This record gives sequence, C-alpha cells and structure tokens, in this order.
Amino acid sequence: MKDETLNMSVRKYLKTVGVNSQLAIEKAVHKAIADGRLKGNEALPVKMSLTVGALSLDLTFDGVLTLE
Repeated sequence: MKDETLNMSVRKYLKTVGVNSQLAIEKAVHKAIADGRLKGNEALPVKMSLTVGALSLDLTFDGVLTLE
C-alpha cells in the first residue's frame, strides 16, 4: 500500500462528497423556503453517515446548519 496514494484518493472522494453535498443542501433549502416549508431563519439538525463496508467502518457526524 502507498500511503500517499491512499491519502490523495480519500481527499479526492471527500472533496467530491463535500461539493455535491453542499450543492444539494443549498438547493433543498432554497426550495423549502420557496415552498413555504422554511422561513429562512431556522437552525437545521444535520447528520452525515460514512460507511466503508469492506473495513467495517460506520461513522456518523452530527451538526447544525444555521440559515441566519
């Protein structure tokens, strides 16, 4: 195994996840505001799961997204 190759692969994957997740969340928030389901001043609980089945790795990250 090459540590540098693994590191770069993980970073590339996380960058893809981060960018796509951010776009999806922003789109969903804008739609919810437009539909009247959100006012735009909420704090939204958020949870992200990471699973790597071959490693028996299952992590959950909790947080809050604030809109104002």
